[in-house]
Amino acid sequence: MTATTPGPLQETSPIFVGMPKFPQAARTALANTQQRRNLRHATHTIRDKRARVVAEVPEWEALRVAGAQAKDEALTHLGDYLEQLEASLTANGATVHWARDAAEANRIVLDIVRSKEVDEVVKVKSMVTQEIELNEALEAAGIHAWETDLAELIVQLGHDRPSHILVPAIHRNRSEIRDIFRREMGTVGRAAPDDLTDDPARLAEAARLHLREKFLRAKVGVSGANFAVADTGTLVVVESEGNGRMCLTLPETLISVVGIEKVIPSWEDLSPMLQLLPRSSTGERMNPYTTMWTGVHEGDGPQEVHVVLLDNGRSHVLADRVGRQALRCIRCSACLNVCPVYERTGGHAYGSVYPGPIGAVLNPQLRGTVSPVDRSLPYASSLCGACFDACPVRINIPELLVELRGRVVDEAGPSAESAAMRAAAWVLSDPRRLAGAQRAATTAGRLVGSRTIRSVPGLGAWTNARDVPTPPTETFRQWWARERGTETP
Repeated sequence: MTATTPGPLQETSPIFVGMPKFPQAARTALANTQQRRNLRHATHTIRDKRARVVAEVPEWEALRVAGAQAKDEALTHLGDYLEQLEASLTANGATVHWARDAAEANRIVLDIVRSKEVDEVVKVKSMVTQEIELNEALEAAGIHAWETDLAELIVQLGHDRPSHILVPAIHRNRSEIRDIFRREMGTVGRAAPDDLTDDPARLAEAARLHLREKFLRAKVGVSGANFAVADTGTLVVVESEGNGRMCLTLPETLISVVGIEKVIPSWEDLSPMLQLLPRSSTGERMNPYTTMWTGVHEGDGPQEVHVVLLDNGRSHVLADRVGRQALRCIRCSACLNVCPVYERTGGHAYGSVYPGPIGAVLNPQLRGTVSPVDRSLPYASSLCGACFDACPVRINIPELLVELRGRVVDEAGPSAESAAMRAAAWVLSDPRRLAGAQRAATTAGRLVGSRTIRSVPGLGAWTNARDVPTPPTETFRQWWARERGTETP
């Protein structure tokens, strides 16, 4: 296997050994060498850019600490800051809705859209609306939800699912995108040019032409928010293409679905965030477009603003003193770009809109560990620690992974592994029992000889990737007695 041409990677490879249930999506991803090439090229490009711009900031670690402290302050007093945010938004003319879960949030958005008597909305890229499957809920009600971010448009036209937090279509290369545009654009609007090539500028131009008519006629826009400032009631969206600003300013009605963990206490807390996020996500010193809106402004922008504050399991995560640090996440995707597991499997294997290391700790907390995929996610890591080093708000993802692995084991109850550990503890706690076990091991060593043990019943997943050490033919004590003629102390 070379660095530039990934070869087949099997589920028995050491990097994946230990996962209780290896998801079928991950097996499929491992067999797709083209996707793995795409992922490796894209993640390495982004993380190299990030490393260069982070190195320019001598106080980077201080910024990380400031970002983590701002998020921790908000999470520690989340109820108070959410009430302050609601009061600030309401005072500025916005209507605030509270949603316990995805079904309630979708119902609120659907009722608002129906009241406007429209059959389409334009959307800013939003992780939380993907989390609650808002597009699917709108489509089921006969309302078209047009994604306007280029990568999200590629995913939507390709009848696909996002595989990356920042770059949802990271698993596609330029030729694949060109084919999707040629095949699908004409079915939902303006067709792609007949002479469309895979040149990035031509692909972006085709997307702009396709989306322009939708921007101009849309009456309702839907967004998320990167941050929600409690003391001013300001919502913030950062993006790189300008489509977000079109969605946030052109429609008459704007609906923003915001996870309750997105709140930060004050305007001052926004400063470190706007330095941390662009460098960690796109490898830029600042985002090309940072749009902020505070309620309704007469004659300027949407004249009706609705904010849906979503829980959907976040209160459960908040109650966990160890796990709550996952709610610091600012969705930068830096942890994905340095993760050796994500680089090989891609985002679809995680079974959620939140892939990579942060998904491996956030999904089991938001959704529980009932499904085989969610039980396996804490094991989808080599525990190399690169994710913590990259995280701009210092989420200790390796610590959370180990904690969640322990919970998965405890929930599963007695197992062969736990029985083996108890047996080992019993043997090692008494010198006579240990000596007897050593004598038995030397007997096995003499019987086996120099042969390599390739498999052991009950340890299939472990021994598929490792050779079992051959038992010694004598213990250290026996060797000492033979060589020195005395008992070891």
